[in-house]
Amino acid sequence: MRYLAAQGSGTSAELARALDLNTGATSYHLRELARHGFVEEVPEQAAGRQRRWRAVANDFRLPPRSRQGTHLRAAVDEVTRLSFAADIEALMRWLSEGSGEWADAVPYSKGTIQVTVEELQAFFEEYIALVNRYARPGEQLPAGARAVATRFLAYPIGEEETT
Repeated sequence: MRYLAAQGSGTSAELARALDLNTGATSYHLRELARHGFVEEVPEQAAGRQRRWRAVANDFRLPPRSRQGTHLRAAVDEVTRLSFAADIEALMRWLSEGSGEWADAVPYSKGTIQVTVEELQAFFEEYIALVNRYARPGEQLPAGARAVATRFLAYPIGEEETT
């Protein structure tokens, strides 16, 4: 998913090389991801029998934490931990290597807001709407556009963190 989001599209062979897997495994996983709506074929980029795939821009959400069973919650927690660790590693690698106008354009902001549960939910929906406004398919991208990772992180501050 990360490869397809960054590259725009890819074949099972390209993914196999990038991920050091065999094409059978990547083909299988691409078909499974497509079956569940995470990726789709790009027929206009197909070459003969070689299928190209792209990530589907969508707002993927899990059930609320209160409706997650013990096993799902443990899996979600581990995937979240691994995902944030990979994101931080990628950010730090990019910061150490990045330069020029893209390096100058990378924002960092840390803030605190005072909200109710309902306001936090509304804030998140507004954030998703903003991200979706810029999540355009390849044929709609302006010249010079490139994939940029965005992440949303919000959590209540504990009393010990306010002093």
